[in-house]
Amino acid sequence: MDTGSTAWMLASTALVCLMVPGLALFYGGMVAAKSVLNMIMMTFGAVALVGCIWVVYGYSASFGDSIGGAGILGDVTEYFGLSGVMKDDPKAVIPLSVFAAFQALFAALTAALICGAISDRIKFGAWMVFTGIWVTLVYLPVAHWVFAFDGENVVGGWIVNKLGAIDFAGGTAVHINSGAAALAMILVLGKRIGWEKSAKNGERPHNLPLVMLGAGLLWFGWFGFNGGSALTSSNAASVVVLNTFTATCSAMLGWLLVEKLRDGHPTSLGAASGAIAGLVAITPSCGAVSPLGALALGAIGGAVCALAVGLKYKFGYDDSLDVVGIHLVGGLTGTLLVGILATSEAPNGVDGLLYGGGLSLLGKQAVGAFAVLAYSFVVTWVIAKALDKTMGLRVRPEVEQGGVDAHLHKESAYDLAHAPASEPAAVG
Repeated sequence: MDTGSTAWMLASTALVCLMVPGLALFYGGMVAAKSVLNMIMMTFGAVALVGCIWVVYGYSASFGDSIGGAGILGDVTEYFGLSGVMKDDPKAVIPLSVFAAFQALFAALTAALICGAISDRIKFGAWMVFTGIWVTLVYLPVAHWVFAFDGENVVGGWIVNKLGAIDFAGGTAVHINSGAAALAMILVLGKRIGWEKSAKNGERPHNLPLVMLGAGLLWFGWFGFNGGSALTSSNAASVVVLNTFTATCSAMLGWLLVEKLRDGHPTSLGAASGAIAGLVAITPSCGAVSPLGALALGAIGGAVCALAVGLKYKFGYDDSLDVVGIHLVGGLTGTLLVGILATSEAPNGVDGLLYGGGLSLLGKQAVGAFAVLAYSFVVTWVIAKALDKTMGLRVRPEVEQGGVDAHLHKESAYDLAHAPASEPAAVG
């Protein structure tokens, strides 16, 4: 065991765990005041459910020996109930238990990302049922494709091993996967009541400081998300952390520049969204590009995502918190740019088109990205349709208009009715 790498992975796991409240606050600040608790509940609820599934069969399905050597799904019985992960393997660099905990948070956060696209209109119970089915049928196979490396007498996933595409920390398995699923859910659920009118007048987050705080926590946690994916306390992890910071900075500026040119003014919401777009874009490529490449990739990702979020108004799909525009588009951008900006001097050690590597890597990146996109979208649409026809996904119109916090959770985020009256001003 490498104690330094084990300590780094324990710290990275804690950093990624901080992304849970970060995501909850980021999403919660962007919705209406009458829906903020529901958004936070959907985030935490997804994490709790996926964590339990991960222990029972999720880890085994993702990282078990591939069934039939096909690279499609891991053996669900191999680590059922996380059996075997507590053993001290003298050949391992880090304990299997910390790797299992680290990857559990990847699964949980991927599922939680989807809820931002469908705020204000889905039943909480239906969301929880959907999450359990979606993780089982979509996330676990895709995680096996992308994250499960071949080992000694072990066959892993087809994208990482047979195709040879590069995805350092989850541009495909996390962001393209959740973004495509979000788009499918949006199309099944439909638009919020009065969305066209609110879109025309400008949708307004109820608490922008919460959005900025959530974005800051996500940025902080993302160092563990990307850096921990190196699985060692090493130069590779250090390069990844540097690239993650660099791309986020340039993406924020790229988004703000688009806002200034398009709308005439930069916004705090744009700054927060640009930071997340940069984090999404650098996730698959953080081990493949140089710091200058990260600057370029981040700027491109921020600008492209800023333009992409406007597509929902053009095409008429109600992506409440821009999950499609940021995670699907940002994930695609970062994954494909690996094929252009990758350099063999980076930890992944592969040259892209710009460094004389030809079109081969770009082709592999495209196949991996669009395979995940197609699989996630189709299967998610089928799951959502089936649930909508059986238990029903959408809340009643009066619940949607009155606020899902009060109707679904019997709570209010801001109890202003019982706030103490202010003291009268002193006279004289």
